[in-house]
Amino acid sequence: MKVSIITVSYNSADTIYNTLDSVKKQSYTNIEHIIIDGKSSDSTLDIVSEFEHVSITVSESDIGIYDAMNKGIKLATGDIIGILNSDDVFHDNLVVEKIANTFLGNQVDCIFGDVQFVLQNNPLKVLRYDSSKLWNLKRFQFGFMPAHPSFYTKRENYNKFGLYKTDFKISSDFDLLLRFLLIHKLSYKYIPEPLVNMLPGGVSTQSLKMKYILNKEVIRSCHENGVPSNWFKMLYRLIVKFLFRIKR
Repeated sequence: MKVSIITVSYNSADTIYNTLDSVKKQSYTNIEHIIIDGKSSDSTLDIVSEFEHVSITVSESDIGIYDAMNKGIKLATGDIIGILNSDDVFHDNLVVEKIANTFLGNQVDCIFGDVQFVLQNNPLKVLRYDSSKLWNLKRFQFGFMPAHPSFYTKRENYNKFGLYKTDFKISSDFDLLLRFLLIHKLSYKYIPEPLVNMLPGGVSTQSLKMKYILNKEVIRSCHENGVPSNWFKMLYRLIVKFLFRIKR
C-alpha cells in the first residue's frame, strides 16, 4: 500500500526542514512525498532539494492553499492520501506505519486521530491537545470536525466525491470532511493517539475577522449540504471549546 503525503509550502524555510525530516524518518517506506510550492522567494526549495525521498516537487503560482492541495491530490499515485503542512511534523516515526496498518486491518475509507500543538523550539512542550475521540457525525452542525491534519483517505474517494473547494478561504477542509463523512457516508476509524505535532497559530486563529470568516463558511457549507446550522450553534461550539480548555 502506497501512502501519498502532500505538503503545501510558501516561504516555509523556517519550518519545512523538520516537516521533510519527519517524513524521511518514517519506518514505513512505501511513501510518495509531494511538495506543492507557491513560488517561494526564500530558501524553501533549496531545503527541499536536500531530501532525496521527495518524489515530486512543483513550484508555481496558485490561488490559495486549497488549490495547492488539489494539485497535489491530482498528482498523487498512492492508495492513500494525507496532508502534512509545511510547519507540521509527524508525532513519531511510526505514524505512517500505523495509518497503513489501520487501513489494511480494517475495511474503512478514512482514518483520523489526534493532533497536538507544541513549541517550535521545544516540541516536548504541549500547548494544546486536540482530540477527535468525542467527535461524531451529529457534531458537524455545530462546526466540530475531526482533526484535519490527521485525516487520511483512499485516493479513489477524491475521484468519486470531489476535491477541496477553492472558493472557501479557510473552511474548505471542514466542507470536504462534511461531504466525505456525513453526506457520502464514508466509513472511518479513529486512532486514539496524536498523529501530528503542529505549531501554534494558523490563519483561522489570528484575528476576530478570520474567526468570523471561518464560522460563516462553516454555516455556508452546512447549508449547501442540507445540514441545519446557524450562528447560535457556532457560539455553542466556541463555548464548549473554551470550557474544555479551562478544565484541562
